[in-house]
Amino acid sequence: MSKKLTSRAADYSKWYNELVVKADLAENSAVRGCMVIKPYGYAIWEKMQAELDKMFKETGHQNAYFPLFVPKSLFEAEEKNAEGFAKECAIVTHYRLQNDPDKPGKLRVDPEAKLEEELIVRPTSEAIIWNTYRGWIQSYRDLPILVNQWANVVRWEMRTRLFLRTAEFLWQEGHTAHETKQEALDEAALMNNVYATFVEKFMAIPVVQGLKTESERFAGAVETFCIEALMQDGKALQAGTSHFLGQNFAKAFDVKYVNKEGKQDHVWATSWGVSTRLMGALIMTHSDDNGLVLPPSLAPNQVVIVPIYKSEEQLKAITNVVNGIMSDLRKKGITVKYDNRTTHRPGAKFAQHELQGVPVRLAIGARDLENGTVELARRDTLTKETVELNKLTKTVESLMTEIQESLFNKALNFRNTHTTEVDTFEDFKTVLETKTGFISAHWDGTSETEDKIKELTKATIRCIPLDAKEETGVCVYSGKPSKRRVLFAKAY
Repeated sequence: MSKKLTSRAADYSKWYNELVVKADLAENSAVRGCMVIKPYGYAIWEKMQAELDKMFKETGHQNAYFPLFVPKSLFEAEEKNAEGFAKECAIVTHYRLQNDPDKPGKLRVDPEAKLEEELIVRPTSEAIIWNTYRGWIQSYRDLPILVNQWANVVRWEMRTRLFLRTAEFLWQEGHTAHETKQEALDEAALMNNVYATFVEKFMAIPVVQGLKTESERFAGAVETFCIEALMQDGKALQAGTSHFLGQNFAKAFDVKYVNKEGKQDHVWATSWGVSTRLMGALIMTHSDDNGLVLPPSLAPNQVVIVPIYKSEEQLKAITNVVNGIMSDLRKKGITVKYDNRTTHRPGAKFAQHELQGVPVRLAIGARDLENGTVELARRDTLTKETVELNKLTKTVESLMTEIQESLFNKALNFRNTHTTEVDTFEDFKTVLETKTGFISAHWDGTSETEDKIKELTKATIRCIPLDAKEETGVCVYSGKPSKRRVLFAKAY
C-alpha cells in the first residue's frame, strides 16, 4: 500500500493528497468543496476534541450551541466582520421546494417561498452569539461569560484541499464577554497559550506564539494572537488564533452592563478557535514516505497486535497470550487493537498499520510463544526489536512517552534549522527559494511594505513573536528604522 505513495521530495502536495485518502482519513464528497471525514480520521479528531474540551473546562469555560443560520441584518451589524467574510458566504433565500411541472419527477425552488430576509450559513458565529448575549447581560454580576461552541461552519472555497481548506469544516469557537479591557486581553492570551500547550504537548508540534499584523488580523478584531507551525516543506501553517475584539461587537449589538458604580458600559469581548485544519498540520509535520506517523497521544490505536500462524490451533494459543497482553496494556491506559482478521495476510496488515501511523506494532508467531517473546516495531523510526513477554508492558509504556518526545524534538530541530535571520532583501529572497522555512527579519511596521514583500515573494508576516526582543535595525525591504524582527514565510 505505502509503495504507491508519491514521495515528499517528488511532489509534496501530491504526497499529502494521496496520504489523506490512502490512510483512510478523508475523501472528497459529492458536494463540491466538502469532505467526508472517515471513521479513522474522525477518531483522531475526537481525541483532539476530548483533550481541548477538557482544557477549556479546566479554564472555566462551558459549552453551548447556537443556530447554524444568521439573519443577514445581524450578520452585517459589525461592518468589518461582515466585510471580511462577505465573499465566502453561503446564503439561504427560499424555504421550500416543489414538483417541477415541466420536468416530471424533478424538483424546483418554489418561487412563492422566498424568505423575507436572507439567512447566512454561519462562516463564524460572533453575530448570532452577540445578539444573544444582549439578553443575557444586564449587570456586572452576569460577567464574565465564558462559552465555547463545537460546530461546523461554511466558508465558500473554490480551490479546496482535504482538511486544509474546505467549504465546510468542523471547529470550536469560544466567545467570551468581560467587565474590563484587561480581563478580555488576559483571556485572549490565555486561550492562545492553551492552544500552544495542546499543539506542543499532544500533537508534538512546536509552535511560535505571536501577534498578527493589522492586515492579517481577524475581521473585527483589535488584536489577534496566533500560533504558527512549520511544515516539512518549509511552509508555515496557522494552527490557531485567539482574538481580542475590544468593544466592537458589544457596540454593534448594544450589549451593555451596569457596572459596580451603577453606570452603563459596553462589555469587552474575545473569540478564539481551532479547526480540523489541525489534522492537516498533524499529517504534514510528522508523516513520511511510508505514510502517516502519529504521536501516541492522538493515535486511535497506540498499539496493534498481529498474529502470525499456520493453523487454527496456533491462532488459539496466540490469542490466549494476546488477551493477557491487551489486558495488561489497557490497565496502563494504552489503547490496543488485536488484528485477527482472516481476510488479510500479515504482510498486508503490516502495510496498512504502517500507512495509518500506528505508533507500535507487535507481531506474535508460534516461535515467539515458545521463546516467550514478541517482535516490536516502532512506526516513527521503522526499527524492530525482540522483547521478552514479561517486560513488554513496561517497554510499551515507556515507548509511548519516548515516541511522543522524539516526534516533538525532531519537529523542533527541523524548525530551528529552518529559521533564518536575514538583513538584506537579496538574502531574504534567496533563503525563501532555496532553504524555505521561517525568515526572521526587520520590518518597518507599514502595511505598504508588508504588501510589497507579499507581492514580490508570496511570503507573508506570519506573526510578531511574543518573545521578540527589542532590537534596533532597518527594514529588510524599505531600509527604514525597525525595533524588532518578525517572522515571514510562505504559508498554507
